[in-house]
Amino acid sequence: MKKTILQDKEDVHCKSRLYFTGGILFTFLLAGAGYLLAVLPGVSLVGPMITAILLAVSYRHVFGYPEHLREGIQFSSKIILRFAIILFGFRLNLEQILGEGLNLLWKDAVVIFLGLGVTLFMARVLRGNFNLSFLLGVGTGVCGAAAIAAVSPIIKADEEDTATGVGIIALMGTMFTLLYTLLLPILPFHPDQYGMWSGLSLHELAHVAAASAPAGEDAVALALLAKLGRVLLLVPLCFLIILWRRRKGHNESSSKVAFPWFLVGFVATCLIGSYMAIPKAMIENLGVASSFLLASAMVGLGLNIHIGSLKEKALKPLLAMLTASIVLAVVSGWLVLI
Repeated sequence: MKKTILQDKEDVHCKSRLYFTGGILFTFLLAGAGYLLAVLPGVSLVGPMITAILLAVSYRHVFGYPEHLREGIQFSSKIILRFAIILFGFRLNLEQILGEGLNLLWKDAVVIFLGLGVTLFMARVLRGNFNLSFLLGVGTGVCGAAAIAAVSPIIKADEEDTATGVGIIALMGTMFTLLYTLLLPILPFHPDQYGMWSGLSLHELAHVAAASAPAGEDAVALALLAKLGRVLLLVPLCFLIILWRRRKGHNESSSKVAFPWFLVGFVATCLIGSYMAIPKAMIENLGVASSFLLASAMVGLGLNIHIGSLKEKALKPLLAMLTASIVLAVVSGWLVLI
């Protein structure tokens, strides 16, 4: 009898581990499918991350949430997400950013302040969802999906808001990238100024690289430098948000904020990638791994999206973010010319 009970417990445990692993592999599978689809003409403009999210949302809509895989899916959307952000730090080169000095960083700080401030102001005017608007403001001001993923646990945003924010930021960034490329011939910028403008105002690293490429290699280098300066400021921004939340917690006991230890890992990988002699090919491979893991985590988040609720929650934050993006394009253009 005891052997039977023990055997049943072991079978349940093995089945649980199998489902856990299966959930993780399921997010990897949809992320891989997103990368394959992103190679297709037209779809490549959207990128693999948003493609993976759309696949996850479509799966949920057609087949429902795969409940037996929930534990592994949640592991991807939480733990793997943080690990992807840590690996993201290898993309930064602190020597290049700091070498440019305060002249670059103060402009990046202005962009972040405006991106978040204008989005929240407009969301308040429009009475939009606060958490989603906050995530969109951070994504617009800093670095798109990575910033949203970093800030989401700090403000205790739910997974649906996080996934929706990533989807909106990717689509909006793609639209602005195409617009920048079309406007390039008539803008009053020389190539270096255009590159700096792209880096200061566009949403994702991929958007910055795509928009600045037509202006030449020097423009791309300056664009990425300006963008990476914004990424660097993500760390102090997160700590400011933590202080704000904890101060708010004096009046709201439920607002206690756990320290985001993954940011320590992010800083560590920044330092390792910047000051240790790591082969360039390895850094590039780590960047690819970071992007894939982030896409896998976004699959986990995307499976939590209810299509019916998006119309109610997403429209007003989207309009607020659109306004902020236009303001950033104008103000950062002025910053480049002064």
